[in-house]
Amino acid sequence: MKIAILSRNPRIYSTYRLVQAARKRGHSVRVVNPLRCFMNITSAKPMVHYREESLTDFDAIIPRIGASITFYGTAIVRQFEMMGVHSLNESTAITRSRDKLRCLQILSRAGIGLPVTSYAHSTKMTSKLIEQVGGAPCVIKLIEGTQGKGVILAETAKAAESVIDGLRQMDAHFLVQQFIPESNGCDIRAFVIGNKVVASMMRVAKEGEFRSNLHRGGSAVPVVLTETEKAMAINAAKSLGLAVAGVDLLRSKKGPLVIEVNSSPGLQGIERTTELDIATMVIQYIEESAKKSEEYLG
Repeated sequence: MKIAILSRNPRIYSTYRLVQAARKRGHSVRVVNPLRCFMNITSAKPMVHYREESLTDFDAIIPRIGASITFYGTAIVRQFEMMGVHSLNESTAITRSRDKLRCLQILSRAGIGLPVTSYAHSTKMTSKLIEQVGGAPCVIKLIEGTQGKGVILAETAKAAESVIDGLRQMDAHFLVQQFIPESNGCDIRAFVIGNKVVASMMRVAKEGEFRSNLHRGGSAVPVVLTETEKAMAINAAKSLGLAVAGVDLLRSKKGPLVIEVNSSPGLQGIERTTELDIATMVIQYIEESAKKSEEYLG
């Protein structure tokens, strides 16, 4: 197969590992920076151009689209889809996962456990937003933040009101979410490929921090998931249409809760923590799914 990995940096661990795994399995692979692509949008022959060449011969693409380029990156993915190129995760699914509000609404409709979340536009609703999630402490999240960025723990109602008022002045879109104290600064990353959780780890926040993201100094250990947690992670990915996803869970008194679904989950933390070759699992999956897609179109 000829595979393109849409990534801005070939030296990033996840991109490098996917290249390595694909070549080891005999595929031709190339890293393409989506921001250096441009599109020819026609009904007769849609095209993607990269610098001065036309990208016409790929069998499949693996999108590694950063949050900051979601709009343009997914447009490139969509253009490849129009050309009949198989995508590991489809553009619509990536867009769903990147909008936290839309993501939670889809998961809610699917009956997946979530922390209580509130959202409003009017400045008159600040106290109601906080009240709806059980009061302070509460978590305030920017709708398009990732890796723990734009996530604030407001320990008092007054602090929450101040943060919310400040975000509104900046015309930022945000959610107010229930704080789960029993999680003790820990969450679980379940790595889903197809209909299976292939790896999982528990991330632990560093002292004085409630966000457990490894990018923010958290640590990680392997963890065994319950059957309920596995099913919830798989259903969350499936509800959004994602074939490969990192599903983040909290263990609460009421059972597991999904807090986020990542469409471009990093490989470094989970491969090093679990000592599993997840990059190869991803390549094996795209081999199978691309073949099924080709047979379907057929």
